[in-house]
Amino acid sequence: MKKYYHGAGRRGPYFEGWYLKYQAREGAALALIPALHIDGEGRRSASLQVLTDRGSWWLEYPGTEFQASEKQFQVRVGQNIFNDTGAWLHIQREGLSLHGVLRSGPFTPLRSDIMGPFRFLPGMECAHGVLSMGHPLEGTLMLNGECLDFSGGTGYVETDRGRSFPSAYLWAQCAWGGPADSGLMLAVASVPFAAGRFTGCICAVRHEGREYRLATYRGARVERWSAAGAVVRQGKYRLSVELPEGRGHPLRAPAEGVMGRTIHESLRASLRCRLWAGETLLLDHTDPWASFEYAEA
Repeated sequence: MKKYYHGAGRRGPYFEGWYLKYQAREGAALALIPALHIDGEGRRSASLQVLTDRGSWWLEYPGTEFQASEKQFQVRVGQNIFNDTGAWLHIQREGLSLHGVLRSGPFTPLRSDIMGPFRFLPGMECAHGVLSMGHPLEGTLMLNGECLDFSGGTGYVETDRGRSFPSAYLWAQCAWGGPADSGLMLAVASVPFAAGRFTGCICAVRHEGREYRLATYRGARVERWSAAGAVVRQGKYRLSVELPEGRGHPLRAPAEGVMGRTIHESLRASLRCRLWAGETLLLDHTDPWASFEYAEA
């Protein structure tokens, strides 16, 4: 049975978080990141990060104000609830007012765990999961007095858990053409293994009703990667993701269970994604509302 929350009974250092992106049909996006943190002494705390194309906010909560279900996707931080049917938000802090309800349609999961056999690899700093590549949205939110209408928009949900984010990594995500039609999730990272490290890749592309999986455990090779993008080759397939320059907005990231590292994410990147099968170009899409992160060691 699929497990949606792994932190019950854990000792630190450990973190577990969920990345929920809400993209309006026309020109607005919002990302929310509820998370649990356990430090090396076993102390529990929780957080909720809010990211828009204009800025970001970090909200701290005591561990007693965090709840999650192992059997279904359901997370509560403070008065804020997230599950596979929607999000209920009640935030009133200095500099941030965010209230409203968003309804989510059925999730579009991947055919299998994006980590594949990597989930059994000893010493992994972080395990990744994709709960929905795309799903329809309905509802509005009030953000600092501004009404954000997500009706007819698209949602995306993924999750991470472990001790720390990789020391160096690239991550990109976008969805287009309808909630369950087309989308991309790409992660490239420096992965510790035995006495050294290797460059690992996990990627899912949905296009025209098909799911393309490129991953190190399927023989994918990362030919190059940097703040400008990545090129990945697997058999006859070649994927090119071109990312813009720029650092985006600051977010907290886990290091040994606590959110002691600052990274930068853009919620409004112009990303070009191309996928070839041999000499045949299967996909060429430029998305103005893509998300990306890039971090160096």
